[in-house]
Amino acid sequence: MTVAMQPVADRKLLGASLIVIAVFMMSVQDALVKHYSGDLSLWQIFTLRGVLAIPLLLLVAMFMRQQQGIWRGAMQKWALIRSVFMVLMYISLYAAIPFLSLSVIAAGFYTGPIFVTLLSAFLLGEPVSRRGWLAIAVGFIGVLVILQPGGDAFTAWALIPVFGGLMYALTNVTTRSKCQTMPMAALALSLTVMLLLLGAVFSLILYFWQGSGDAAEQLPFLLGGWSETGWSQWLLFLVLAFLTIGISITLVGAYQVAPPPLVATFDYSYLVFVGVWDFLFFNTVPSITTLCGMLLIIAAGLLVTIKR
Repeated sequence: MTVAMQPVADRKLLGASLIVIAVFMMSVQDALVKHYSGDLSLWQIFTLRGVLAIPLLLLVAMFMRQQQGIWRGAMQKWALIRSVFMVLMYISLYAAIPFLSLSVIAAGFYTGPIFVTLLSAFLLGEPVSRRGWLAIAVGFIGVLVILQPGGDAFTAWALIPVFGGLMYALTNVTTRSKCQTMPMAALALSLTVMLLLLGAVFSLILYFWQGSGDAAEQLPFLLGGWSETGWSQWLLFLVLAFLTIGISITLVGAYQVAPPPLVATFDYSYLVFVGVWDFLFFNTVPSITTLCGMLLIIAAGLLVTIKR
């Protein structure tokens, strides 16, 4: 490898490392939300997590020396558009959390890297090699193996994470094409503020909406009111705040420094993480087909890293 090519290789390695860290934190966040989905409403989580996350994020921005103009950057058009895509992604994921296992949600969601590659090829003109297409195809086959077409995963709820996957793809392609030079802290702040405002608005709507009794009982996580918050809940919100900041920064960084098809392939590692959490915390033992799907996803990552 020549000296001229070394920075490119370094950026690819950095991008792959950042996305693995991001999806690991995302898997922990999703496992925590699923665990507490019977006790707290989604909008309470969005609101109180945001209350803690914003001052923490401003401190992180000072440490990163990105505090100057951070609010102005967070309110730029493409930063806000990116945040809208990511908010829709979170809602799609969390709406299905009380009804599906993390592995099934992840399998539907991880049609997202397929959308990333397609959008990158046709909208951004990013070159995708035959090996890259093969890697994405192998990863997609792994997703199908985990979903098991015709099985219990193909319910109306299982289709919602697929929409989340599309929103995730649009988020990352927007990051690559329109937000590549924006400070990571500003993009993270834009998303955090939007989630906070969304949580507060929906909480107020549900508080004053008196006709939601039966619906709130059937869907307490989505339509229920706020629960009492003690020290354990505030500790949860604090942990979620730190995770939100970490996810936002590393996710932006991955798609800013490396080509989307490469990052999308390593994105599949999320499936492995949630499979572990399903087993450890929710007593869901991965089936043989699920394990085979995960191996295919790992193979997809190796296809783009092992040299010929």
